[in-house]
Amino acid sequence: MKAIIDREGCISCGLCASICPQVFRMADYGFAEVYMDPVPESVEDAAVEARDNCPVSVITIE
Repeated sequence: MKAIIDREGCISCGLCASICPQVFRMADYGFAEVYMDPVPESVEDAAVEARDNCPVSVITIE
């Protein structure tokens, strides 16, 4: 499983990083980023939850 963030649409709310910190974090430049690729099987559900709760729908899970 792979997570992707469309940084151009990110509003820097930090929700993804709070829901699934094993995969998402807030980068130094202020926007969310994926830092764990591929998504570990143990946190796949949390990554999907982060995608589903993103207020601007910029997270894709493949």
